[in-house]
Amino acid sequence: MSTKQTILIADDSDTQLMHLKGILEAAGYNTVTARSGNQAIIASEKMKPDAIMLDIIMEDGDGYKACRTIKKNPALTNTPIFMVSSKSNPVDRQWAKQLGATDYIVKPYEDSEILDKLVNV
Repeated sequence: MSTKQTILIADDSDTQLMHLKGILEAAGYNTVTARSGNQAIIASEKMKPDAIMLDIIMEDGDGYKACRTIKKNPALTNTPIFMVSSKSNPVDRQWAKQLGATDYIVKPYEDSEILDKLVNV
């Protein structure tokens, strides 16, 4: 019997947090939430989640900063990080990739897109 995977979700929008949490928990994942990039860094170091979903534009540490910091931690280097943002510019995607993000999901997204990305890591 395998244990449930834990996904850290960081977003400063209650609506987005609850939506992602609902999608992931309905699919059998455990979730941990953070409201800022800095909270995501602290939570990821403490919890060692199986994957991380980061919004980009957040108060108190944006998703780019959180991604860069998390990827520098040797214990978290291989943790998949998905940027989930309304920013759809190719430059944002490229920057996220350079910082170590595994993939980039543009809001609004289909529920299935979230789950498909996780299954493929």
